[in-house]
Amino acid sequence: MDKSNITGLVLIMLLVVAWSWFTKPSAEEIQRDQEIQDSLRNVEEERARLERETVVDLGESIPIDTSETDSAKQVLLQREFGAFANNASGEPKLYTLENDLFKVVFTNKGGRIKEVELKNYQKLTIDSNRVEHKSPLKLLEDDKNKFDFDLNIAGVPGGKINTDKLYFGGQMSGNTIIFKADAGNGAYIEQKYTITPDDYTIDYDINLVGLEALGHRAGSLNINWVNWLDRIEHNTDYETNYTSIYFKEIDNDPDHCSCTAADTEDADGKPLKWVSHSNQFFNSTLIADNFFTKGNMEIELTDETSEDLKKLNSSVEIPLNGNTASMQFYIGPNEFKRLASYNLDMEDIIPYGSSIFGTINRWIIRPIFNFLSSFISSAGIVILLLTFLVKIALYPLTYKMLYSQSKMSALKPRLSKLKEKNPDDAQAVQMETMKLYREFGVNPLGGCFPIALQMPIWFALYRFFPASIEFRQASFLWATDLSSYDVIAYLPFNIPFYGEHISLFTILWALTTVIYTYYNTKHMDMAVNPMMKYMQYFMPIMFLFFFNNFASGLSCYLFFSNLMNITQTIVTKNYLIDKKKIEKELEDYRKKPKKKGGFQDRLAEAMKQAQAAQAEREKNVNKKKKK
Repeated sequence: MDKSNITGLVLIMLLVVAWSWFTKPSAEEIQRDQEIQDSLRNVEEERARLERETVVDLGESIPIDTSETDSAKQVLLQREFGAFANNASGEPKLYTLENDLFKVVFTNKGGRIKEVELKNYQKLTIDSNRVEHKSPLKLLEDDKNKFDFDLNIAGVPGGKINTDKLYFGGQMSGNTIIFKADAGNGAYIEQKYTITPDDYTIDYDINLVGLEALGHRAGSLNINWVNWLDRIEHNTDYETNYTSIYFKEIDNDPDHCSCTAADTEDADGKPLKWVSHSNQFFNSTLIADNFFTKGNMEIELTDETSEDLKKLNSSVEIPLNGNTASMQFYIGPNEFKRLASYNLDMEDIIPYGSSIFGTINRWIIRPIFNFLSSFISSAGIVILLLTFLVKIALYPLTYKMLYSQSKMSALKPRLSKLKEKNPDDAQAVQMETMKLYREFGVNPLGGCFPIALQMPIWFALYRFFPASIEFRQASFLWATDLSSYDVIAYLPFNIPFYGEHISLFTILWALTTVIYTYYNTKHMDMAVNPMMKYMQYFMPIMFLFFFNNFASGLSCYLFFSNLMNITQTIVTKNYLIDKKKIEKELEDYRKKPKKKGGFQDRLAEAMKQAQAAQAEREKNVNKKKKK
């Protein structure tokens, strides 16, 4: 071994000896560890002795000295919680603050909100006998819920403690409650909650005093929020699909996790203004006075048989302003005006939709509905008037559609003659029909364009009724909740895709759809494609399976809409449209010189080419057969 190797080994040995000397425990640390081990050994010996001995003395109990057990327990708590050992054990206590809108129950375990009862809303449940019962509606009430934050404390396992394990002292004063966990020597954790009158807001402040001496590094707090949502609505399908975690980045529009699948969203270090755990009609939102520096949101799905709807888990980091952090809770209903008053885009929590349909709901349909509701108490009557106003607004399109249909009806005798000339050649009939349309200036698609223009309103209403809290538990006729399906009768069994109930509004919608289809297609000639004649009546029956579980407010609207469509069709065709005028208009157009290259010319040319290609295929098939 050369000189350099020997030198290296000597240096390594010296480093090992020096490290051992400087890191060896002091006499005090050795004594403290020995005391802990002795206490643990005494606890185990006492437990073993009690298990071996069964003492019975004519009902008299033999006192057992628990001083050593309590001492050992305190040592363990001291080891796990350090200066907060005295706050690691205690008895749960509840405190209540309330105003006219809600009642908030707090627990000293963790110093957090235990449940919130909304006084103006109720939970609807149906028992095994199909009888409806209403009970107080509570949010954040699940015992599995958590809301806590981590503190960096030296000398404890992992170097941190969690406030969820601490018992806080509570002190109420007016509409404020303060929870305090004292660590001694002027160090403590303080959580302060203040409710405001006539609002669903709770001001929330965290104050950390003197924790630097315990090793806490000031800068930020990591808040963990776990919320097990209960099933509180009648229609669990809607409730499941409209439940999610919403969040808003400071410089962007609100976003949300998936509503229908397990999902995780990470803000990627972008500052957040708020995070919301939202039910179909209610939400619990944590709002930072300034911003959260980080955010991770996760949704876990539950089994259909579970009492819990979903598990929502949010983890956010809030910077400390010195030793304090200030936030707000909003725990209440998804009322558009109330949420919009925060000027934080919180109204986007309401699932009206994020596309053009959501815009129509927020700024057209909702204001009209609210205006009508201001002087009409019945939501069903408001739906009727809303339907009427929508139909009046769209009537110019409806008139154009019906006028186009009347033109086609006027050509029906001529179309019949074409079929008589070509009874066995459907393609020839189609070609001659297109020529006839072009000759008289009739657009066969003229009745479709107005319907297509109305589609955005229909799709918007599909989202509007189950998302608007104004319809929740609002009754009309036999429907007890216009945000859910109506039930006229229950079935003794469950039909796949249909359910175990019968919705009368859906049946009425289907019947009126068949009637409207009849009046709307009288001008059409189904001889070329007879199956279409039956399909148009089969479709409403098929949709019974889908609409049976839709919001009754929507099926009620569609029923009223069909009644008005039928009325408009009968009145317009029989009293407002002059058939003689249409005949003259058609003849005048036939006499005019025709422009080349229009849509109908291109369509006719395409059909001509298709007919030629079909004839060529038939010719080749006949040749093969002859061979």
